[in-house]
Amino acid sequence: MARTVIVVIDGFGIGAMPDAGVPRPGDLAADTCGHVLDHARTAFGRPLRLPVLEALGLGLVHGHPDLARRTGLPVAAGRAALGYPGADTFAGHQTMMGADFSRVAVARLGDHLEEVAGALTEAGHRVERVDGGPVLVVDGAVLVHDNLEADPGINWNASGALDDLPFEGPGGILAIARTVRAVAPVARVIAVGGHADGPLSGFVRPGDGGTAGLDTPATGFYRNGGLRVRHLGAPLDHTRQLPELAARAGIPVTLVGKAADILVCEGATHRPAVATADVLADTLEAVRADGDALVVANVQETDLAGHQQDATRYGQLLEQVDAGLAGLVALLAAPGDRLIVTGDHGNDPTIGHAHHTREYVPVLIHRPGEEGVELLPDAGTLADVGATAALSLALAPEELASGSPLRPVGRASAPRP
Repeated sequence: MARTVIVVIDGFGIGAMPDAGVPRPGDLAADTCGHVLDHARTAFGRPLRLPVLEALGLGLVHGHPDLARRTGLPVAAGRAALGYPGADTFAGHQTMMGADFSRVAVARLGDHLEEVAGALTEAGHRVERVDGGPVLVVDGAVLVHDNLEADPGINWNASGALDDLPFEGPGGILAIARTVRAVAPVARVIAVGGHADGPLSGFVRPGDGGTAGLDTPATGFYRNGGLRVRHLGAPLDHTRQLPELAARAGIPVTLVGKAADILVCEGATHRPAVATADVLADTLEAVRADGDALVVANVQETDLAGHQQDATRYGQLLEQVDAGLAGLVALLAAPGDRLIVTGDHGNDPTIGHAHHTREYVPVLIHRPGEEGVELLPDAGTLADVGATAALSLALAPEELASGSPLRPVGRASAPRP
């Protein structure tokens, strides 16, 4: 029996990459993990309690006074560069699963207004510009705009209030997003529906790099319940990604949390969820099933706390995740089982803005049946994480579009600075 579980703590970076200062020079100081740990000393009057992440080797790859530098578990620990431009959840997960996302298109909506408006008009919609700026309002209800939560030009959104129109169905938010997707050059068009605190036009603001869009956290979408999201990605060969590779080999695949929204695998069990408790419970349930398994889970609420610049909430969520990881470590105890804990980008809640931060992410691998604690080389791309998982499932990593398995380079002694 081979069981491999990948838990992605969304927005969990461990220090700025060398190019993190583009386009925001201040992001060179980003350190999501370190700054949340520092904040906890003041907010809680004590260090964060992260015994499982410490046991998995977090302190080996991120030197911090509040993280243990040794562990008795059989782990391999390292860090990964992102391997794609910017800092984006969709691109991060697609890359991690084996796609080559190093050349995604970067484009502002404002440079493609005529093309997008034309496609929407041809589809029978009424299209106007919000106050003459680079944001479109469709049928008086749905805003098409730059995504302000990612780096400029990476993603576009189609956002609507569910009190005004449905998410699915003819004329709904998703249908409008699909029309935009057909002509968009960017990596992702995101359909978003939620319950807002007021008219969406009142939450439009300028972004970095000449972008403009909806301040989604300010709308109340994330607080008010009923959030609906669909990620419409650029064309990819999903047959050369880890979930499809596993499914073709007869390995049951379960996608949990945001991973269920953004990864494509026809044969997978999809368990979308936002609440961290639900994500952890669904992941544990999938692991308890008999037989082989690939489980990919995304803990989204950490990323939301980063967007809301709420370091206290971020710390609370890390402790909740740590408690859930304890159950996974206990269940994944057979030789050949693997638990891989990583991130998709950073989202430093202390950096002074609500964007993702371009940071290295941890790669922490629990390896029952192995001996000792080993260090992994720096991965040049998140695709190496997927290739490593493929190898643990006795799949052929070379069948993925990108990535090479990570192999230990030596025994652990002292953590990286």
